[in-house]
Amino acid sequence: MTVIPHELPDHTRTPEKRTADLFTEFVDHRAGDVPLPGRATARRFNALIDLGKEDLCVARLAEGHLDAAAILHELGHPPPAAGERWGVWAARPPGPGVRATRSVQGWRISGVKPYCSGAHSCTHALVTADADDGYRLFAVTLDRPDAQAVEGTWPAIGMAGSDSLDMSFSNVRARAVGEVEDYLTRPGFQHGGIGVAACWLGGAHAIAAVLYQRAAAGRLNEHTAAHLGMVDMLLHTADGVVRRAGEDIDTDLLDERREARLRSLRVRALIEKVCTEVLDHVGRATGAGPLCRDERHARAVADLTVYIRQHHAEANLAELGRMATISAAEGAR
Repeated sequence: MTVIPHELPDHTRTPEKRTADLFTEFVDHRAGDVPLPGRATARRFNALIDLGKEDLCVARLAEGHLDAAAILHELGHPPPAAGERWGVWAARPPGPGVRATRSVQGWRISGVKPYCSGAHSCTHALVTADADDGYRLFAVTLDRPDAQAVEGTWPAIGMAGSDSLDMSFSNVRARAVGEVEDYLTRPGFQHGGIGVAACWLGGAHAIAAVLYQRAAAGRLNEHTAAHLGMVDMLLHTADGVVRRAGEDIDTDLLDERREARLRSLRVRALIEKVCTEVLDHVGRATGAGPLCRDERHARAVADLTVYIRQHHAEANLAELGRMATISAAEGAR
């Protein structure tokens, strides 16, 4: 009997293939149940936390698809159609990047975009590019010879399954989504940043599971119990902060109070800190055993270590410090 790829045992599939299968399953059967921002956003964030608990690589691709749907809605475009799997490819490191040109036939994009998660499994993507009139966002169909993943550009161990290769675009037909700078200036950009942090938080929950399992089995000494107490406090606090952020977004979706950027910086910084401390406390409490003998735990640790580096560390903290100073001064008036 011929075995179709999705039925292959998990250990016989590459991380990329395993993630792609689970991503497809999510889009086909679960994505439609996740509300858009502004419509029970706390429930949306909780869905992303749950995805992070299950698998951070799948969460990365699922979050991209859900974010694409939210962006398309916010900027007045049709949602993803059935069977379509979308990514949002907006990395902008130093270098030539992707350029967009416009002619009477429409827009075209060319260049290499790094860190394109789901490079082989996405059917469509929202891609940022520099145009003569500024920074723009474009919708691109990927099943075409002039849009190709650059093999060998994602040799990562952590987040290996996210398949985040560079993508090469060679005069690819593209549809403009929104106007110049809309991708960065729309309120949803800040809301989406908290969605990414919700995935990180799910990963921290997954890593902490080994401690809770030891507690349930009656295997806690005072040393391990102290670490579990700290981890429990951190996760409980972070869960509450993310839930409150979702509720605040629902009351001010269009950011009329001008609080979205400060909220996003605070929440992301907190969640990055929580993840870092959970990684440390769980490692100190359990030693090398789970990292060496529990494949799922070891993969979650490697994945989260990479994924939280989407937080820009001191650069984001410096911006937060400046914004918090202004906010405090305005509140004192």
